[in-house]
Amino acid sequence: MNENLFSSFITPTLMGLPIVTLIIMFPSILFPSTNRLINNRLIAIQQWLLHLTSKQMMNIHNPTGQKWSLMLMTLILFIGSTNLLGLLPHSFTPTTQLSMNLGMAIPLWAGTVALGFRHKTKASLAHFLPQGTPIPLIPMLIIIETISLFIQPMALAVRLTANITAGHLLIHLIGGATLALLNISTTTALITFIILVLLTILEFAVALIQAYVFTLLVSLYLHDNT
Repeated sequence: MNENLFSSFITPTLMGLPIVTLIIMFPSILFPSTNRLINNRLIAIQQWLLHLTSKQMMNIHNPTGQKWSLMLMTLILFIGSTNLLGLLPHSFTPTTQLSMNLGMAIPLWAGTVALGFRHKTKASLAHFLPQGTPIPLIPMLIIIETISLFIQPMALAVRLTANITAGHLLIHLIGGATLALLNISTTTALITFIILVLLTILEFAVALIQAYVFTLLVSLYLHDNT
């Protein structure tokens, strides 16, 4: 067991230089493009899943929002692949870094808000003051709605960071407990190992679900502003 519980979340370096950029670029290798008329099974499955996800996510959008389809599909592929690669032993998960998740959430959120003020100016401003609000409550409601608007990208980033980090910590702790129990009780160690396997399967599901949830929320913000 590592001396530092959070050592797996430290940005890896090579000769004193951070190599997180290379790690972020690595998932693109998993999705090769092809010019063949008939693709192999792996690429066919990838294209089918992309088409299914894109169709489900972009059905609610008008033509203005559908222009974001390529960006949203790239986003869900990137987050999902980095989450899955982070489950490999001795690997690094970029999505456990709040700074990186904020770097994805803030520009996307700002883009949707800018679209809203450009195409639906009156409706966007109306969100700050619901109809029928008593006059004494107007200043307070405007402040509350403004705070709730600016907290959206923070909620996106914190949700993704917390879920991925919590899963990695649980796997780390239960794995360490399994090794420690081997010398004490083989039966208890076996039970703990079964829990570890089940938790790892759950983390595979969480990795994909969190990628979908992050992209879906961005898509909903886009729908509200287009």
